[in-house]
Amino acid sequence: MRLTVNGEPGEFPEGLSVAHLVAELGLQERRIVVEVNRVILRRDQYGAHRLVAGDEVEIVHFVGGG
Repeated sequence: MRLTVNGEPGEFPEGLSVAHLVAELGLQERRIVVEVNRVILRRDQYGAHRLVAGDEVEIVHFVGGG
């Protein structure tokens, strides 16, 4: 299915959950915020929220440092 992730279109497996997308991208769930179609998801929703073709996903990855 076709998704747009952080403004970049791409092909992903059907039925992909947000948690699987995050893992596929190699990100750690604790340091990110995910928005799907302009709705911010709570972390406990990542596993249950299934993405569908045409979804627009924004992932903000927090990086520590000083």
